[in-house]
Amino acid sequence: MLDIVIVAGARPNFVKIAPLIHKLLREEKINYTLVHTGQHYDPLMNDVFFEDLSIPAPSYHLGISGGSQNKQTSEIITGFEEFLKDSNAKAVIVVGDVTSTMACSIVTKKLHRDLIHIEAGLRSHDRAMPEEINRILTDSITDYFFTTSREAGANLVKEGIADDRIFFVGNIMIDSLVRTLPFIQRPEVYRTYSLEENNYYLLTLHRADNVDNADVLTDILRAVSESIGDRTCIFPVHPRTEKMLRGTSIFHEIKNIEFIEPLRYLEFLFMQKHAKAVITDSGGIQEETTFMNVPCVTYRTTTERPETITTGSNELAQDLPALKAFLNTLEAGEWKTSSIPPLWDGNTAGRIVQKLHAIYSI
Repeated sequence: MLDIVIVAGARPNFVKIAPLIHKLLREEKINYTLVHTGQHYDPLMNDVFFEDLSIPAPSYHLGISGGSQNKQTSEIITGFEEFLKDSNAKAVIVVGDVTSTMACSIVTKKLHRDLIHIEAGLRSHDRAMPEEINRILTDSITDYFFTTSREAGANLVKEGIADDRIFFVGNIMIDSLVRTLPFIQRPEVYRTYSLEENNYYLLTLHRADNVDNADVLTDILRAVSESIGDRTCIFPVHPRTEKMLRGTSIFHEIKNIEFIEPLRYLEFLFMQKHAKAVITDSGGIQEETTFMNVPCVTYRTTTERPETITTGSNELAQDLPALKAFLNTLEAGEWKTSSIPPLWDGNTAGRIVQKLHAIYSI
């Protein structure tokens, strides 16, 4: 019997662990314990995902919430160490690139357990991004690497990782998408704002470079508003972003952007699937729109998911003129042809379980 711990702490983690847990619930030779760090503390950003993704509640909750990234890191390290030192787990699985991923990775190796990173090897090559630091630190001490693309594996090889520790298994987030698309739910805002399929935009912003300065944030919103004409843009406001918008005049100034509370996962997928296009700075949304063949404009200087651009439906807008140009292209009814990258097929969790059997000879 192989005992493992799976760590989740933020919305992207929940989406990625769900398919693996569905597989492990039917496994006789692998026993898992799910630890929720509590990094995302808004109920709409964590607890509700366990219901929407049909997975059991976590066995342990560290109760970390709020504060700076460094404060969260220290509290997660302390809390996870208290848990793991009393656990018999041989290995810890971390996913993605959030603070919880990096913090729990450090604890895992200091307590001499195997570290397994799902979604390893992604690189934006922008160390100003906290997520990039988390990826690099995590991969520097990981034992086994599960990657979403050949490019991610190549990144790891360049950093000196041996080929026999890297496993190209595909994109586990797509497993969740394949499973949940038949159950997506039309949110009330669709009726409230009289939305029509392929006739509205969906916007998300949460990265520090875009939302931690009110002037930068409002300039982005003005650029979107000016470029989409009479169409409506739905903007589910991340808690971090909402704090920065308080006290600005943007709510009264812009008429074609509707500011709403965060949506449930199944509702948000509905809004993505039926949008004319999505404007975002999220990594996961780049992947989801690519799979659903929905045009996506990512407002960032770099992306750690280049296959969403070279193969998928995503484009990278590195500044406001580029953002406006891409939105003008969309308004003209023009967009590139896209396809789905290799092994984005809904079977990644199964391949991960097979590799765990092989690695640990169970």
